[in-house]
Amino acid sequence: MSDRPCIFSFFAGSGFLDLGFETSGFNIVYVNEIFAPFIAAYRHSREVMKMRSPEYGYHHGEAADVTKLIEGIEAQHLQELVKDCRKSHNIIGFIGGPPCPDFSIGGKNRGRLGDNGKLSASYVELICHNLPDFFLFENVKGLWKTTKHRLFFESLKQQLQEADYILTERLINAIEYGVPQDRERIILIGFRNNFIKDIGIKVGTEKFLTERYFPWENYILYPQEKVFTYPWCQCEPFQENSLIPCPDGIPEELTVEYWFRKNSVLEHPNAEHYFQPRAGITKFAAVQEGDNSRKSFKRLHRWRYSPTACYGNNEVHLHPYKVRRISVAEALAIQSLPANFVLPENMSLTNMFKTIGNGVPYLASKALAQTILNFLKSGVKNTVDIPSITTTSRQLKYLQ
Repeated sequence: MSDRPCIFSFFAGSGFLDLGFETSGFNIVYVNEIFAPFIAAYRHSREVMKMRSPEYGYHHGEAADVTKLIEGIEAQHLQELVKDCRKSHNIIGFIGGPPCPDFSIGGKNRGRLGDNGKLSASYVELICHNLPDFFLFENVKGLWKTTKHRLFFESLKQQLQEADYILTERLINAIEYGVPQDRERIILIGFRNNFIKDIGIKVGTEKFLTERYFPWENYILYPQEKVFTYPWCQCEPFQENSLIPCPDGIPEELTVEYWFRKNSVLEHPNAEHYFQPRAGITKFAAVQEGDNSRKSFKRLHRWRYSPTACYGNNEVHLHPYKVRRISVAEALAIQSLPANFVLPENMSLTNMFKTIGNGVPYLASKALAQTILNFLKSGVKNTVDIPSITTTSRQLKYLQ
């Protein structure tokens, strides 16, 4: 077992969130995903990137049913794996983003009673039953912002606090971390009270970590109050295969075109994976470059960030200067994935775009992982710097 903090991942999709944690110094030891095509894509992408498989393997479907989670054979197996992981004094974290259309403002809006909404409660039950040292919970801003969903969100937090977790939350925007996309998500992070004391982090009697204690802003590259004030390009007539230089005064690295070039999307293995319209090409050409005001046909602007990568509910994102939808390779670039991240050829186009739209942008996940690591290291460092406090075996493991 690795000395790196160990991660049990749930609702893992094709692993965008996990990849950010892996490349930041965490060890993914267990992966759970409800939808079989997504977990197959997870396996495939890791094989292409030559990354090792999780020590405790891939698991399909176990987190979908609360009764199985808490009472069944699968739950007992998970408990045994967590117990085994603890034998080596590993720090253990659970991460996951339960499917969110029931809380989405533009989605089903069924809330906690929807089939997907129930999964948020399942994930919290899972955390409270297994008591990892820390957890990360990701969801759409509707869970945090919409009044009726916020009540449910607060009840989940209360349940976690009763399980002795100290919490911190933030409504993040992926663009803050260098992702070429305006994508808001609520992030809830919790640490076991005893665990925080064990590694030497002092937060007083507070049950909620403010930014005074938790370094939310340490890895923000483009603060929201500044990033949206740049003179971004607006709309201009669509012209196929046109050439437009990048204008002055904007951060080029936050633009769609920068990422298309960075990831060499035309040479990418998923370059030809895009929906071919049966009709409506004339309609495609009529949409101006940068016009994302429509509910359905949104044309990206090459020298601007993308709207939220969401390709369901008839939302169609058009290529800035080609008469077609964006490709899977281009969508992966907009989610800031490394250029060598590839989805399998035999995956359906619908599932490819669904897993991309569901995923946490890679650079955002990496920044969140680094923020947690920064917090953990500050505790270990503080403890070791104080001679009167005995360094525990867990702290020694962490420092190695």
